Amino acid sequence: MDAQALGDLLAPVNATLNATATVCLLAGFAFIRARRIEAHRKAMLAAVGASALFLVFYLTRFALTGTHEFAGTGTARTVYLSILFSHMVLAVVVVPLVLRLLHLARTERFTEHRRLARWTYPIWLYVSITGIVVYALLYHVYGYV
Repeated sequence: MDAQALGDLLAPVNATLNATATVCLLAGFAFIRARRIEAHRKAMLAAVGASALFLVFYLTRFALTGTHEFAGTGTARTVYLSILFSHMVLAVVVVPLVLRLLHLARTERFTEHRRLARWTYPIWLYVSITGIVVYALLYHVYGYV
């Protein structure tokens, strides 16, 4: 298997990891609203694990195949690049926020954890969902050059 084939194989794995993180984030939110603290903790740790695996596999895919040029044109290209840009910027922003949330939870500083989670959660959810959208547009709807 050559690098391109391996990279193309990793792309749906990464989309699946983003989908897994999304489901775990939604479940974690529902659990905390229901005051099911242990279930919330497990769901959020699963989201962290899925996101961390995504990052490892994404960097591997990027090292193997580099960037792909979106094949869509016009409005489709503008929409794709807008989603991609916001996804990339917020993906970088969310990493230290999630690490801080983990630290606050581990040290049982739950008031601070809750305050930061109100900002971090929607960013992380957006990054997970737009990761799936970017994958779908690039690999299934318009393709790449």
